[in-house]
Amino acid sequence: MQKIGFDNDKYIETQSAHIKERIAQFGGKLYLEFGGKLFDDYHASRVLPGFAPDSKIRMLQNLRDDVEILVTISAGDIEKNKVRGDLGIPYEEDVLRLIDIFRGMELYVGSVVVTQYTGQSAAEAFCKRLTALGIQVYRHYPIQGYPHNIGLIVSDEGYGKNDYVETSHSLVVVTAPGPGSGKMATCLSQLYHEHKRGIQAGYAKFETFPVWNLPLKHPVNLAYEAATADLNDVNMIDPFHLDAYGVTTVNYNRDVEIFPVLRTMFETMLGRCPYQSPTDMGVNMAGSCIIDDEVCRQASNHEILRRYYTARKDLLQGRADRELVDKLELLMKKADVTPDIFPAVAAALEKESRTGAPAGAMVMPDGAVITGKTSDLLGASAALLLNALKYLGGIDQTFDLISAQVLAPICRLKTGSLGGKNPRLHSDEVLIALCISAVTNPMAARAQEQIPKLAGCDAHFTVILSDVDDRLYRKLGIHISCEPKCERQRLYYK
Repeated sequence: MQKIGFDNDKYIETQSAHIKERIAQFGGKLYLEFGGKLFDDYHASRVLPGFAPDSKIRMLQNLRDDVEILVTISAGDIEKNKVRGDLGIPYEEDVLRLIDIFRGMELYVGSVVVTQYTGQSAAEAFCKRLTALGIQVYRHYPIQGYPHNIGLIVSDEGYGKNDYVETSHSLVVVTAPGPGSGKMATCLSQLYHEHKRGIQAGYAKFETFPVWNLPLKHPVNLAYEAATADLNDVNMIDPFHLDAYGVTTVNYNRDVEIFPVLRTMFETMLGRCPYQSPTDMGVNMAGSCIIDDEVCRQASNHEILRRYYTARKDLLQGRADRELVDKLELLMKKADVTPDIFPAVAAALEKESRTGAPAGAMVMPDGAVITGKTSDLLGASAALLLNALKYLGGIDQTFDLISAQVLAPICRLKTGSLGGKNPRLHSDEVLIALCISAVTNPMAARAQEQIPKLAGCDAHFTVILSDVDDRLYRKLGIHISCEPKCERQRLYYK
């Protein structure tokens, strides 16, 4: 069983209570900018073992009667058909996906705000589509000199030109399909309009990382730097908090850089700034819910290493530049992280050396390391999956869960009737074959029952996985990394 370092129940309880306190601080209405992923936060679940990927949305469900969700999307991102990398879908489609999920959780979605709107044709078409679906749409416009021209921004020619979003709940959660969607600007625009109408309202920010009350060089915070290295985010001591309270806290460069501007905006709109520092603006309680610091340190170091391997793979595939790899190498040195901390790396490389073919290794919940090799019928990822399930089910490794008589016809189908180049079964195909075998084979049935236990395991491969195998492992909750090497010298490989 995976070691737990984070108390998820305490997090949901304390986080809900803290947000309620912040609502009360502002007289009963709060615009809460939600950074990062609202319900599928797998990074947090990897570096804080015990954190459930849907913790934040479950916390909001505790506040269901008070919550209204407002989704923002940039018109420029719609026009460029920007795609969410982890899902492979355009931002506008993700807006609809998010709304469906929120509604399915009985959370009220009030409206969508299209930001940076200048009449772009694709953005206007999306607005009409939302309207046809019965979703209220508002438009916010570019402001010349944003964010430094405070006199224009905080005026009827700045925020005043934006549509005023009609809201009805005390907690308005502002979220988006990705970064750069205009969440903060939407919150501040609403504060301007509320203030003009004599309505008391406040603003706060929810960012899980960096964790403000952990040390600057704590692995959890360094893992966040690794995750956002491509965005040039850097963790730093909050100088405003240190100056105001004499207390050292951690924030990141963009919030520290923008704080003087935000403070001036608040003073212009409200007559005073309710916050003394960027840290004050936050409401995150994650740092207070760590129950085993060493477990979280180890998990975060593993995450830094995975990010490094991913960057090297992306460099090989032309999706990243050398600068990103260099940044991650520096972070590894700062965290004292080497491949030696991850036993699956050495095991996979040793297996490849012995067999002369691509291989993989996985660390089981009890710490045992299981390997898998490429064969005529199975790829390394498929073989490793079967071997891991055998181990978890207490099945002899020499036992064939799926007979060659079953595998061979599938391989012939792939290269014959379907015209494929690779006869070996992918991970998803071998799981289907296992399920079929389980009907008549008790050992296969026992192996199939072990599948949920794979979640949280770490695996490493000596070659880049195909998209099919990569997706399957991620669906199973297995954390994967690989050497930056292609299995075959081909330009295109699926």
